[in-house]
Amino acid sequence: MSPNEKDRDRHRRAHIAETELMSTSQDGALVLVVDDEENIRYLVESGLQLAGLRTVAATNGSEALDAVIAHRPDLIVLDVMMPGLDGFGVLSRLQDIGDRTPVIFLTARDATDDRVAGLTSGAADYVVKPFAIAELVARVQLRLSQAGVTTSVLQCADLRLDPDAHRVTRYGDTIELTPTEYKLLHLLISNTGRVLSRDQILEHVWEYDFDGDSSVVDTYISYLRRKLDHTAPKLIHTIRGVGFCMRAEE
Repeated sequence: MSPNEKDRDRHRRAHIAETELMSTSQDGALVLVVDDEENIRYLVESGLQLAGLRTVAATNGSEALDAVIAHRPDLIVLDVMMPGLDGFGVLSRLQDIGDRTPVIFLTARDATDDRVAGLTSGAADYVVKPFAIAELVARVQLRLSQAGVTTSVLQCADLRLDPDAHRVTRYGDTIELTPTEYKLLHLLISNTGRVLSRDQILEHVWEYDFDGDSSVVDTYISYLRRKLDHTAPKLIHTIRGVGFCMRAEE
């Protein structure tokens, strides 16, 4: 390590010590996405944002280290195979300065030895490319929970979804939902005011288990409407030719 790198690490270590006790909420938790491939960064960021998480991106190892200090992410999705300082090097440098941010490695290396090396290096998880974005999002949410990043109640008008209690209420009354209905509602309420296409909903709720047949989305939207929208204000809106949006009726 060069003298300049050592100096930068000293500053990073001091900043870590000052902010170690910062508290966070998983609703809007910040995830740092590090990958030298633009399409991968876009895919991962889009998936995490649809799940209600905030993201910041870096294109290489050096940018990743600076982003940790500048943004204090709650979790890092980190590509292993990058030019210059690779993912293992980034994790090692973070450990040297006392940073304990959970890291999920994202890599094309799928050999058993590579997986073992990734996990024994201190990473929280190891995801192999190509990957299903819904699975990666689920792993991120799990690791955030394990790290003590608690979830916040999501709300639109008088509709409330408590992820920790897995409970949905409207006007204070509990609404019973099936697992799929719950996943769909969680996606909609996490993106209140944002129009989601049928393809986006398929990918994040069903992971294309229905061979891309978007009619299943309309079916489950109707199920939710019967349980949630039988009283004013209406919350689930169809945007013709585009998709669906959750917002309080104007």
